[in-house]
Amino acid sequence: MVTEKVKALKQTALFGDLPESELSDLAERAFEKRLKRDEILFSAGEISQGLFVIISGSLRAFREGVDGREQVVHVERAGATIAELPVFDEGPYPSTVAAEEDSVVLFIDKRVIRSLCDKQPAFALSALKLLAGRLRKCAELVEALSLREVDQRLARWLLNEARSRGKRLAGKSLEINLVLTNQQIAARIGSVREVVSRALNRLQQNDLIVIEGRKIIITDEDALDFYSAG
Repeated sequence: MVTEKVKALKQTALFGDLPESELSDLAERAFEKRLKRDEILFSAGEISQGLFVIISGSLRAFREGVDGREQVVHVERAGATIAELPVFDEGPYPSTVAAEEDSVVLFIDKRVIRSLCDKQPAFALSALKLLAGRLRKCAELVEALSLREVDQRLARWLLNEARSRGKRLAGKSLEINLVLTNQQIAARIGSVREVVSRALNRLQQNDLIVIEGRKIIITDEDALDFYSAG
């Protein structure tokens, strides 16, 4: 079991460069937790005890409005860490985190993380780099929600999904199978289901995408990229 934990830790940007001895020590202190789809790992405002390493599956971090609508802040998959910020600033968890699918995570106590920072300056720099990346993504999300129309935000989301999990066709075409509902997509781009449905239709009417059931074909990657930028 320790060997499997070490393997999972090595795959992360935060712990991947640690010496084998430190990884083994971390693995022995880490606790495994299994989550069912949509199960809450922790809620925004809860006191943080540590961070989590995703071994398998994926987790979404989100904030919930007074109307109950979700705004997804980021989604993390196997090989990533989540809930790093409160480990260092002593604050509560800034977002609620739930499993996107059946998932397995490792919990590492924040005292262990801080001890590592004292012993391994390179680890502290890795943590700073990771937190800087989180900040940059949050700034991009704020920009998108405040300055982009829904159609543009949807176009950007489709492009990112197709580039990371879709497949390339002839020319500049991309294909992706949507596993999320329109409601789930809306939570990622700051909208509602009905508006997302209409935005998908407008993108198709403008010949930027072709909709075949839950399959989306991006006819010209560059054209959709240009459109998403406004």
